[in-house]
Amino acid sequence: MLKKNGGLICAVLATLALAGCGQGSQTSTVATSTQRGTLAVDPPLRVASLSASAFSTELGATTSGQQLVQLAGTPACGVDFYYLKYWTVDPSGKPAEVSGALMVPTGSAPQCSGPRPIVLYAHGTTTSQTYNIADISDPNNAANSESAMIAAVFAAQGDIVVAPNYEGYDISNLGYHPYIDGAVNADDMIDALAAARTALPHTFTPKTSDSGQLYVTGYSEGGYVAMATVKAMQAAGDTVTASAPSSGPYALEAFGDSIFFGQVDIGSTVFAPLATTSYQNAYDNVYTQPSDVYSSTYANGIATLLPTATPLTTLFQTGKLPEAALFDSTTPITSSAQLNQLLAVPTSPPYSASDAALFDAGFGSPYLVNNSFRAGYAADALTNPDQATMTLLNGGTLTSSDVALAAAPAFGLRQDFKVNDMRNGGWAPKEPMLMCGGDQDPTVFFEVNTGVMAAEWSPLVSAGLVSVLDLNAPPSGPFAALQGAFQSTYGAMVSAEGASTAIQSYHATEAPFCMVAARDFFAQVP
Repeated sequence: MLKKNGGLICAVLATLALAGCGQGSQTSTVATSTQRGTLAVDPPLRVASLSASAFSTELGATTSGQQLVQLAGTPACGVDFYYLKYWTVDPSGKPAEVSGALMVPTGSAPQCSGPRPIVLYAHGTTTSQTYNIADISDPNNAANSESAMIAAVFAAQGDIVVAPNYEGYDISNLGYHPYIDGAVNADDMIDALAAARTALPHTFTPKTSDSGQLYVTGYSEGGYVAMATVKAMQAAGDTVTASAPSSGPYALEAFGDSIFFGQVDIGSTVFAPLATTSYQNAYDNVYTQPSDVYSSTYANGIATLLPTATPLTTLFQTGKLPEAALFDSTTPITSSAQLNQLLAVPTSPPYSASDAALFDAGFGSPYLVNNSFRAGYAADALTNPDQATMTLLNGGTLTSSDVALAAAPAFGLRQDFKVNDMRNGGWAPKEPMLMCGGDQDPTVFFEVNTGVMAAEWSPLVSAGLVSVLDLNAPPSGPFAALQGAFQSTYGAMVSAEGASTAIQSYHATEAPFCMVAARDFFAQVP
């Protein structure tokens, strides 16, 4: 879920000579209503306007841009970037003004105007409080690389893109981000879509309109948010043409249990404070005080640490967060031999040497999460098991009969994971869905997230309504070329950097491949 500037996700727009910035002769009005989905400033500010040829030229000026063009295709359309300000509700139900991007294709090619599909896009985890996916004119904007990617993959090929910045970022004054809070995240996405639909007739290209086709996608945290949005829209009776959540932490309870049992993922020291702050604000059951969760080294100030304007590397360097050590290398000892075995630092065997090395990096000193909290969580996970976690720990194969959530978790954080787990409620998609990822992902584990949902929905997978794409699998089927290209790209990184370094960028490197897969999948849906 953590963003890293690796692989093909690079700031390819940092040196663009942008044209057509600003509102021109249009006059904006500020809405008096604060109702959900209301466009706060109409028309929205046009931040930048790129012709197809200008976009192609700028992408071609860098190696990373050339790679992105090779993967996504040469831009067929220009792109106008608009800065949306709109109203949603905060976790307490109060009106909240937030922001996002509206990307509108332009140009004379047939697919660049007239009725066009809308791609509702959810971005991945970021610690940058100033994250603004609309502002490609600022080379220091942390969102530049993701903005470039979705513009190249979707908008430059003729799709209208709507992408919220989320509460807690940019102009939001919430003070924290409702991280992996499915209901709140879905509200934000749905309200961004409503505001964008209001804005479309008032842009500089009013003949580019909503065709009625709606595709929902996102990567990493955004993969989770995309799935939560489909779930919420389906419950409300709203139409989603197709969706493609990618590499998201969908099976939150199973994923959390795996981590607390010692399978520590890359980025966990960032995800932990984002999640505990989010759930403490939402449910008030994670802790009485932060030191209940966090070691004395890091507890002070951690509840308000993220998101922040301070670079993540600075947080590591100044001792605000450990870079990798989620847990104490001196693991807690309890009265249960089975629990002690689960709390021990992972070794090979039973894990492979590479997995043991990956998980071992999550243990050290100083460490983030204190031993008593970890032991309490793990004890509850053992007493009130998540069937998917236990199936995988025991070397079993996931099926629809052994992926059930814990019946009655007693530990606060596990209760919150269950509430926001995509298995909760027993829902299933009614329209085509593609789940993309890679089974070697060290950040969002594929098997315990995508694999669990695929098992939960196995009848739909068999029927072809839900498709699963593992970029690491032997190339076959409609995405064989993408699988081969990803494996070649990652293999080159391993050769150049070594496996232990390349693995740090695996999760980021997947993203554009999954987004191109999403685009190609959407094109196949009637």
